[in-house]
Amino acid sequence: MTGRYGGGQGRRHGGGGGRGGGRGPEPEPIGGVRDEARLSSELLRMDGASYGRYKSLKGDWDFGDFTLTVERVQADPFAPPSRVRVLVPDTGIPKSAWGDPVRRRATADYLGRRARRLLRGSLLKIDTGGQEVIERSSCQLTDGGIDLRIGIDLPGHGRRIDGRTAERELCRTLPDLVDDLDWEEIDVEEAVAFADTVADTVALRARLAERNLVAFVAEGAVLPRRSGVSDEPMTRGAVPFDPPESLRVSVDLPHRGTVSGMGVPEGITLIVGGGFHGKSTLLHALERGVYDHVPGDGRELVVTRDDAVKIRAEEGRRVERVDVSPFVRNLPTGADTSDFRTENASGSTSQAANICEAVEAGSHTLLVDEDSTATNLMIRDERMQALVHGDREPLIPFIDLVRPLYREHGVSTVLVMGGSGDYFDVADQVIMLDAYHPHDVTERARELAHERVDAGFALPRARVVEPASVDDTTARGRGRIKRRDTDVLVFGENDIDVRAIEQFADPGQITGAGLALRALVGGRHLDGTRTLAEALDSLDEALDRGGVTLLGSDFGGDYVLPRRYEVAAVLNRLRALRVAGQR
Repeated sequence: MTGRYGGGQGRRHGGGGGRGGGRGPEPEPIGGVRDEARLSSELLRMDGASYGRYKSLKGDWDFGDFTLTVERVQADPFAPPSRVRVLVPDTGIPKSAWGDPVRRRATADYLGRRARRLLRGSLLKIDTGGQEVIERSSCQLTDGGIDLRIGIDLPGHGRRIDGRTAERELCRTLPDLVDDLDWEEIDVEEAVAFADTVADTVALRARLAERNLVAFVAEGAVLPRRSGVSDEPMTRGAVPFDPPESLRVSVDLPHRGTVSGMGVPEGITLIVGGGFHGKSTLLHALERGVYDHVPGDGRELVVTRDDAVKIRAEEGRRVERVDVSPFVRNLPTGADTSDFRTENASGSTSQAANICEAVEAGSHTLLVDEDSTATNLMIRDERMQALVHGDREPLIPFIDLVRPLYREHGVSTVLVMGGSGDYFDVADQVIMLDAYHPHDVTERARELAHERVDAGFALPRARVVEPASVDDTTARGRGRIKRRDTDVLVFGENDIDVRAIEQFADPGQITGAGLALRALVGGRHLDGTRTLAEALDSLDEALDRGGVTLLGSDFGGDYVLPRRYEVAAVLNRLRALRVAGQR
């Protein structure tokens, strides 16, 4: 059956509380036979009734080839959307499309996007995200079947039920959607090509380490985005990526065959060039290279190791017992910087903490743009060192630590630098962007470099978190978890500022990170004895077994799987966080 709704994206549902809650007792769920015909007749009978009657729809409705579950009903037409679940046990999806985790995720993403197109113009909305292919709660495959979580603004005229429209949406539009998601009804060639693209990206990322690379940018990739508010590719005037021959590598992929592009080697890589020539555009593509992208995005074969973390200064953030002694020593106050705590970090101490926390969480690839860093932590030139002697300066600049960080611990850094040539002294390779064209200028940079004596880098001590400080009410499932736009995660009684966590690629990951904090405590991954890194390892293992729905089987909204590094970053910004000790 052909769906009646065309392509495009439905409007997003935001937050916003309802007004006026329910009055009087909540109606009992409708009893007796609960099938498609009964639901249709009940909705038509409700037309014009008080809006609260919708609550009697809660529970399962048998449509024969699928089950509709009304999970949550909004209090009134002004409240956040109601939530329904559609479980289709058999859509004819062959095992080749879901038999391994990569293809299962890709096929689910493809079908979710198809559902969004089919529902255009409907009151039914499904979360499918943007350009990244990430596991999300809204569409899951169940060994040949499909499990959809959908929002719906149950229609009303004021505070009276619009039963006819509700009947059309739930009893006609929804069955049409299920029919149109059957494997025999979709463009199978397109679905397979979508999954092949994702599988190639995953294979390419997996081969970086064996090639001693931290990233790869394919020849012909389109890095610029359409605008500052659109992550879709620029369609006019974009310069396709053309790798310098000295950094060109070729990789064989399972579906696309041999691909060629620029390999970014391990070590310290500088990206330089004039303003507006593409430095930050390249770095942003590498930031997002930890995720897979939809076909046609332009960055399908721009990949970065999955442990890459963007580092920046973040003045004003709280820091809880972080060992920042590699960067900060001999404070005038006498504070112990190996066990550093502050409610209001400076730019330099916040950046130092961000680096140490990323390494603590397991990152071996740091991405840095000088535009968002603390200058005094990045560099101190000879004249400043001559005026302010080392015994009076507690900061050890990153330029003195970036090489031992790699040499002693294997942590690579990719750094955009446009204002200082001092980093030539420590760079392994220097890539210059000229009108979006990359050039390998390493040899010329070495001619300009000076000998430099660097410091050592002792790994920061690991921390053991007090589980009770991670809102135990929320951990037991009784507190709020929601996001306010892309700035704040509401976690129980805590508002967590997430603006500086730049590798959230989907707003749903912010909610997912809140659910991950809950799972860390509720699943006893944070148990008061494990270090933070060990707790994240334990949660990762559980997610590998249970999938994204492990985070929120009881959660009445959409969420997307976050990386461990963003989960750690959110935890570190929880102002209630307490650390029991260090190791």
